[in-house]
Amino acid sequence: MKYFVKIFVITYLVFGINNSFAEDKIVYVNMDSILNDSKVGQFVQEKLKETHKSNLSIFKSTEEKLKKDEKNLLTKKNVMAKEEFEEKIKLLRAEAQQYQTDRRTKIEELNKIGNDARSQILVALQPILAKYAEKNDISIIVDKKNVIVGKTNLDITKTIIDELNKKLPSIKLN
Repeated sequence: MKYFVKIFVITYLVFGINNSFAEDKIVYVNMDSILNDSKVGQFVQEKLKETHKSNLSIFKSTEEKLKKDEKNLLTKKNVMAKEEFEEKIKLLRAEAQQYQTDRRTKIEELNKIGNDARSQILVALQPILAKYAEKNDISIIVDKKNVIVGKTNLDITKTIIDELNKKLPSIKLN
């Protein structure tokens, strides 16, 4: 009888405690969707695409000029003195290296602008999520990519996108 009471008490404690903490409300949000589908996210993507497109046209014209200069130099190889030809080759290589450096710099600048814009959006999103959690008595908001299975009614992405669109329709890009 003594063992029966101990087993009963231990069983009650183990199963009783698990059920008492089931009141926490957990929802999830798709951060990628917020960053891509919100007005500010689409604004940032469009501006980055425009800048990238203009950079590509500049890079393409520079590449064509370098190729044209190289062809002209190679056609004049037999007419020029050896020292003059080697000097012009060095200048052409220096221009090509400068082009590569400029291209790398422009790409890094574009990436930095995109990262800065993303961080500005996330900073603006933080109070929106906090306010929503407080208003709806939510304990935890999890990113959707960290959720394996979840009910669709726990996804608050559309609501958060609407709130973000009201609060931050666009941002200033550097």
